[in-house]
Amino acid sequence: MNAHITQDEPSAWVARFAGLIPAGRVLDLACGSGRHARLMAGLGHAVLAVDRDTAALAAASGPGIDTLAFDLEDPTAASHPDWPLLPRVFAGIVVSNYLHRALKLPLLDSLAPGGILIYETFASGNGQFGKPSNPDFLLKPGELLEWANSLPASRVIAYEDGYQHRPRPAMVQRICLRKAGSASDLQPQALSLDVGADPKVAQ
Repeated sequence: MNAHITQDEPSAWVARFAGLIPAGRVLDLACGSGRHARLMAGLGHAVLAVDRDTAALAAASGPGIDTLAFDLEDPTAASHPDWPLLPRVFAGIVVSNYLHRALKLPLLDSLAPGGILIYETFASGNGQFGKPSNPDFLLKPGELLEWANSLPASRVIAYEDGYQHRPRPAMVQRICLRKAGSASDLQPQALSLDVGADPKVAQ
């Protein structure tokens, strides 16, 4: 289900961890008007911005950004020649305000070794604040951690599950994880986790 909320500014969660993505191509999945595609392109990444909304994609287009109009929820999507979730190709994947559980395994598989997944969307209990309210489109408690556990060669860098006041009241769940490229990727590191700060290994 595509539950886009029209916003121009990048999510604070995405901006917080964007600097951890290594050099390489980044996928902005269900990109909407491209706020995160533009952020990633501004950081020097080649970006593939995917959405089924052609009007939104027109707004997402820009230098360093390739756009793809594609319905990820079509039952035959994975057999289509334009299927974007090829194995081990993206240095980073960003997903915001979108949930289609059938994409979980191909999404994780398309992350290259050493790549970063930044994911956030609405969570159980959001119906008290508005849409989406259908439980099928809301993450269950701890669900993104379960996703991470299904990818044994990964390390969770940060995870949150709860209420947010801005940019609008909502229940949200979000994660940033690194897919291991080597044993060192699984070792604890001291990271600067301040919102708005560039995420860097502490000296």
